Amino acid sequence: MPSPRSSPGRRPAPGPDPSPSCAAVALRSLLAADLCVSRRLGVCAGERSAWGGARPLLRLLEVSGHGAPWLAGTLYGLGRSESPAGREVLLNLLFALLLDLVLVTVVKGLVRRRRPSHNKMDMFITISVDKYSFPSGHATRAAMVCRFILHHLVLAVPLRVLVILWAIIVGISRVMLGRHNVTDVAFGFVMGYVQYSVVKYFWLSPLSAPVLFAVWNQ
Repeated sequence: MPSPRSSPGRRPAPGPDPSPSCAAVALRSLLAADLCVSRRLGVCAGERSAWGGARPLLRLLEVSGHGAPWLAGTLYGLGRSESPAGREVLLNLLFALLLDLVLVTVVKGLVRRRRPSHNKMDMFITISVDKYSFPSGHATRAAMVCRFILHHLVLAVPLRVLVILWAIIVGISRVMLGRHNVTDVAFGFVMGYVQYSVVKYFWLSPLSAPVLFAVWNQ
């Protein structure tokens, strides 16, 4: 007779769980380092933080990179513009801002990474998905708007440098305020840079979207 251990109906005892892969270990280490560095850099996360006195200034930067003022300003410019070339640029900026809003919302909803624990939830105009942190919508918008402006506005060199500095400082301020982790902002910059390439590829013009321009010009 076969022994109980060799019985065909008996399953072998489970062995120890397999050790995590090198990629999993590296990812966990990266996330741990990200959280640690982000907490250290959150020097304006509250009024009593190390640089709490600079918090009002950084909150003004927060407003400057928020989607609501950009959307409102673009719509106002479209309504006031009498130049066909100006309307074309503004219409594409509106397309870029809406694309950014949709893509950031989708990615945040898929990843669902919570905001840093030291964040103070007093952000300017939030929606339900804004409880999630990855990616930084301010960083995506700043990078995308920066590329858009540099490509479609004729600016002197000092102003071009100022636009680039604004985009960088907006991203840094998100970590300093405790709104985001470093990786949220880094990925946001990359995502915003790529978004402009998408807008450029699908550029709206009287030739590519005649119906849209006909409706808008009425």
